[in-house]
Amino acid sequence: MLSLVPSFVDLLQPLSCVMTVPTFDSFLTLLTGWAFARRRTVTGMVLAADAVGDKHHSAYHRLFAAARWSLDELGLAVFGLILPLVDGVVPLAVDDTLARKRGLKVFGVGMHHDPLLSTRKAALVNWGHCWVVLGVVLRPPFCGDRWFCLPVLFRLYVPRKTAEKKGMAYHTKPQLAVQMLHVLCGRFERRAFHAVGDSAYGGKGVLLNLPDNCGLTSRLTMDARLYDAAPARRPSRKGGRPRKRGVRRPTPEQMLSGRCRRLTLEVYGRKDRSRVAECVARVHAAPERPLKVVAAGPLTGGRKPQAFFSTRPDDTAEAVLTRYASRWSLEVTNHDAKGQLGFEEPQGWTRAAAQRTAPVAMLLYSLVVLWFAREGHRHYRPPCRPWYVGKAHASFADMLATLRCQSVRREVMSMRLQGRGSRNVLKRLIHVVKQAA
Repeated sequence: MLSLVPSFVDLLQPLSCVMTVPTFDSFLTLLTGWAFARRRTVTGMVLAADAVGDKHHSAYHRLFAAARWSLDELGLAVFGLILPLVDGVVPLAVDDTLARKRGLKVFGVGMHHDPLLSTRKAALVNWGHCWVVLGVVLRPPFCGDRWFCLPVLFRLYVPRKTAEKKGMAYHTKPQLAVQMLHVLCGRFERRAFHAVGDSAYGGKGVLLNLPDNCGLTSRLTMDARLYDAAPARRPSRKGGRPRKRGVRRPTPEQMLSGRCRRLTLEVYGRKDRSRVAECVARVHAAPERPLKVVAAGPLTGGRKPQAFFSTRPDDTAEAVLTRYASRWSLEVTNHDAKGQLGFEEPQGWTRAAAQRTAPVAMLLYSLVVLWFAREGHRHYRPPCRPWYVGKAHASFADMLATLRCQSVRREVMSMRLQGRGSRNVLKRLIHVVKQAA
């Protein structure tokens, strides 16, 4: 049976506490197949791991469909591996992504917005699962200045009609995001967290229900109503209800029409020049919470003016804009998990299988990045590409290829090949593995 390199297996050992020994053994086998398989179905991963005959194939299906283990506990165990790489406040990112599916009997499927097919003029939908993902944003060692988002917690969004038909409680995507924040922040109460989300996760449903040890950075509409703090109540003979909001402040759009300062930041892989106006204000939905509001009018790129807020009033405009830009790393994670790890390919259709199979691809993404930061960077050899001289650091595809190559190298070296051609055989085999990756 094929196995992954020992340094990667050692990294996985803390995860064994959430499963029984036989279940964790099957889990290791499927992770091995997941790293090598061309198509990530359960049987495809068993074939890729060369584990046919070791157990009945139904044992691997039961790992997702019937085994007693918690996806949240597994994600929290992965977060425990990430925590030593984070100093101070733990930055988080939350977003949702579409996993296209086929079939009417698959649990939780529905019609969801498809961002890849949609345009600014036409919003298109597709059939599949919508996953709300919470990940940790960081710059791992030996990966340069690039941000990576390592997913740890997941929620499957079930449409309202489907939930009513199944007799389930319906939860919106922001409510699912709040659930995950409370799970993570509640487990690590002594750590401070700060989440970043787009406008879908910046409304009052999230802002008013944040854990005490978690902040939020998100977007505002350009016509958002902003206020000063409510004035102190004055003694009056008539009494009456005290004011909840203070004096009305200019909207973000009006802020940009006044005096602004120019700011140049390196975000989204480019130098971004903008006109920026900032203030500390309260939004209409949360008049008790002061927010740092930043309105930015781009001077390059042809983009529209945008407004952002942070629950940390002492933030600078640079900090708010840079933190929000780091949210893009979760989009890259979604792309790589689908393209490199087959996030959309598992075909389980029961409730437990649908809710637990696909997220393992995201967790494997986090584990591969952690392994590369801990051990894999020592074995990374950049491919010779004379036409791509600007690439300085490894991408996730390079990390996954390095893990595959080191695992194959160990397997071949254990065969104790001898003779002149043994090195050439290993060299050619490693080259083939890299091209297959």
